[in-house]
Amino acid sequence: MKHKLLVLILIIIAVTTSVTNNVEAHSMNSEGFSMIRVQEDHITYELLLDQEEFIHATGVQIDAEPNEITEENNKILQSYFDENLELYSNGVLAKGKIDTIKPIQLEERPFVSITISFPVEHTPESLNVDYNVFFETDPSHANVAKIEIDGNEEEFVFTYEVRELNTGEMNFLTSAKQFLVLGIEHIFTGYDHILFAISLLIGAKTFRQIITLITTFTIAHSITLVLATIGLVQLPGRLVESVIALSIIYVALHNITQPNSKQSPWLVLIFGLVHGFGFAGILSEMNLSQGNFATSILFFNLGIELGQVIILSLIYPVILFIQKKQYYKWFAPSVSTAILLFGLVWFFQRAF
Repeated sequence: MKHKLLVLILIIIAVTTSVTNNVEAHSMNSEGFSMIRVQEDHITYELLLDQEEFIHATGVQIDAEPNEITEENNKILQSYFDENLELYSNGVLAKGKIDTIKPIQLEERPFVSITISFPVEHTPESLNVDYNVFFETDPSHANVAKIEIDGNEEEFVFTYEVRELNTGEMNFLTSAKQFLVLGIEHIFTGYDHILFAISLLIGAKTFRQIITLITTFTIAHSITLVLATIGLVQLPGRLVESVIALSIIYVALHNITQPNSKQSPWLVLIFGLVHGFGFAGILSEMNLSQGNFATSILFFNLGIELGQVIILSLIYPVILFIQKKQYYKWFAPSVSTAILLFGLVWFFQRAF
């Protein structure tokens, strides 16, 4: 049995190392931000897009100043946004022109800033946006848009399923639903957060322990999610992501080296506070409007909790079933070893 365990662990190490060379914790859900300002004779559309996904989708390398981008690349990008970003003013298609393109750093992450101007004859009574940027190359891409029109500000979330914005149809329920879905998608593609929660499940000995640990984690990350989003507390992104990886390493190591001892709720509380800063990343970058601030945070957090409940509800019965089997004594350390390796790779990717 010991030989079988050793072979299994070696296989897991080989597979995990191969996978982690090509997978980052949030690599499958590129984020974008839009700022749409409606003025009397034109509409300004400012886009912030993940640089890596931008290069992958357009084939244009953006690592130079705007005036150094070649005419050929300008034509490629103009054509790309003509096809994938359509704006209708009072039902009439407006022709946009790229004004500026430049690389920027946002929360220590490389983004591309694009400004597009759409001339209009007068301030539109209705505005429609058809957004298809990145969806062909990354179906899990999400773009959080802020619209300024007639002195009002609204938020909207473009996703693969919801690509059309109509200012006449925006309301509280629409905004709440979109941020709820955004929260669910964020946790579903937040593989580091998922592995941390799974590690807690594996290490828990009773259902009561699971409830205690998950509740502690939930309360902790909800606190810092709100504090970070409102800007009251800020930490460097690299530090947050590195400590999140360390939290995975610690819990996985605890499961391997101390399989019969309980996880400390106090440590889970501390790690949960750090994970909350990670969850808040997308919201803190959005500069949410005051009118929808509370709604956006509340339903985004509810989406995270709902997604977490769905994931754990699917995984816990499997772990419970395996716990009753003889092979659980090698299943737990084997899975924990794989999780440990993911944590180690993520830590070195983020910290160095």
